[in-house]
Amino acid sequence: MENFPVINLQSLNGEGRKATMEKIKDACENWGFFELVSHGIPTEFLDTVERLTKEHYKQCLEQRFKELVASKGLEGVRTEVKDMDWESTFHLRHLPQSNISEVPDLKDEYRNVMKEFALKLEKLAEQLLDLLCENLGLEQGYLKKAFYGTNGPTFGTKVSNYPPCPNPDLIKGLRAHTDAGGLILLFQDDKVSGLQLLKDGEWVDVPPMRHSIVINLGDQLEVITNGKYKSAEHRVIAQTDGTRMSIASFYNPGSDAVIYPAPTLVEKEAEEKNQVYPKFVFEDYMKLYAGVKFEAKEPRFEAMKAVEIKASFGLGPVISPA
Repeated sequence: MENFPVINLQSLNGEGRKATMEKIKDACENWGFFELVSHGIPTEFLDTVERLTKEHYKQCLEQRFKELVASKGLEGVRTEVKDMDWESTFHLRHLPQSNISEVPDLKDEYRNVMKEFALKLEKLAEQLLDLLCENLGLEQGYLKKAFYGTNGPTFGTKVSNYPPCPNPDLIKGLRAHTDAGGLILLFQDDKVSGLQLLKDGEWVDVPPMRHSIVINLGDQLEVITNGKYKSAEHRVIAQTDGTRMSIASFYNPGSDAVIYPAPTLVEKEAEEKNQVYPKFVFEDYMKLYAGVKFEAKEPRFEAMKAVEIKASFGLGPVISPA
């Protein structure tokens, strides 16, 4: 198996640009994941994000997680647990409107740092979308515009901690899934591993690297590229030692954005064979995804295609609101 793709963004400036763009292209086409170094977010700032996230978990969430585990009897399980994940999480929303000021138990310093982190990640996400446009032969700004909707993109962060697990073979840190949205930017623990992606039928470790940002592609980019780029199935394996920190930020389409394959990326052959991805409103996809997140993505695409066909005959929506 070839090495997991690690991309130095600084090498875009200068003679290494062509090779770096080729590396990004290969990662998008064959992995759905890559790891960024020299991405422009200062290392001292990332150290502060990590310190405050770990302090917040210790002070506010660790005991709650232990109580949850005890109440559900998870430490003594004898058979595989398929309806829960071994993770402690909370969510922050940045766009279209931030909720950081309303999230309980966050110290002011942590709130301010996470606001600043979101701005830096938003800028990085939009830079990456333009690099993807360049590789795909799309006009600059095409992907950002495709995500825009009425009120701009949706952008939020899931802050997770994966504590030591006594039975990692019976309960996953996070069950296998693809991400529903657009572009995911992950700042993860550099000491405790656990994230894996499925490539060519094998589970491959995403290597923990200090100060890196892991990028993965969501289902919406697979649709817009008509399958040229694919979202990759991934999971988190719980560990017996150490708590793994994971801060995943999701740069997604706006809820009312209409998602469909970019016309220039739909090859004539695909059209003739009816191998064109569906057209749908992002919010409708999310309603469907909510109930089937841990199942294969292909039936989701087929279900959205059925909605599209039915709508074209004026028969109304197939999916009722959740």
